[in-house]
Amino acid sequence: MNRARPGRHSLVWLIVPAMIALTIASCKPRGTSALKETPTSGNIVIGADESFRLIVDAEVDTFTALYPYAQIRPVYKAENELVADFLNDSVRTIVSSWTPSDEQRELLLDIQTVVRTTVVAYDALALVMNRKNADSLLTYDNVRDIFNGKITDWNQINPKSRLGQINIVFDNIHSGNIRYFREKFDLPEKLAPNFYAVKSNPEVIDYVASSPGALGIVSVNWISDAEDPGSMDLQSRIKVAAVSQPYLDPNTFYMPVQGSIYDKSYPFVREVVMNTRESFSGLGSGFVSFVAGEKGQRIILKSGLVPATMPIRIIQVKNE
Repeated sequence: MNRARPGRHSLVWLIVPAMIALTIASCKPRGTSALKETPTSGNIVIGADESFRLIVDAEVDTFTALYPYAQIRPVYKAENELVADFLNDSVRTIVSSWTPSDEQRELLLDIQTVVRTTVVAYDALALVMNRKNADSLLTYDNVRDIFNGKITDWNQINPKSRLGQINIVFDNIHSGNIRYFREKFDLPEKLAPNFYAVKSNPEVIDYVASSPGALGIVSVNWISDAEDPGSMDLQSRIKVAAVSQPYLDPNTFYMPVQGSIYDKSYPFVREVVMNTRESFSGLGSGFVSFVAGEKGQRIILKSGLVPATMPIRIIQVKNE
């Protein structure tokens, strides 16, 4: 009996489906790349102010340990670069002390972008001095007059001081740290010659530690974590000034510690803010929710800053 042989066209129709199946299988993504971005998975870059590097690193490390399909890479920049990246949509989530103005929000709404702002912590700007400086108590008026140029020499605060000119050093000419004092004391755009910008908060500590007449500005985040050896090493190299409240008793001074940050008795307190412009519930939004949630707020509490969304209890300890 003659058997029919499959024709050439029949063979083609048998081969083509097999090839299509193999192609689909080979193109199918594997591992984490197969996962669609969600609040706990994906791969993103976030921007952060260098002042908050320690706390952001701690939050990212914990979050990515809990959610292994999440990859978050923080990029640290000066505040104005960070804000420019955010407004230009180069990065969707940022951590800083900046909050968008009403005008900036309206401009973003014009391009159908909604910014979600979450305050996650309270930070303080510490004034740090060389360890040889005996004047670790400053009135609010002293600080204001130093920044405004009315006080330029340490002997104007203490006639016995031989430290000479007060040199004010901060992390970056475009940083949130100096912006805070520009706004607080209405400083001009061009700062006086005794203001010096370096590149980071640790470099401010280096400068102050080697310069007896210096007065440095650093985020307290860098010197507040009692369980972090690096933070404690930085703190050991300088003295932190205690400052009085404006309009109140000038003989009562407050250190930038959690209790006085919480009740704002220390006068130079600011918010740590997370802004996101995600149009969907993505990894950036998930990370913001984590930092504002219980686990993230406990990390902030441990770091020496004050959580913004978690109730805390202040205990006063008296030395008998």
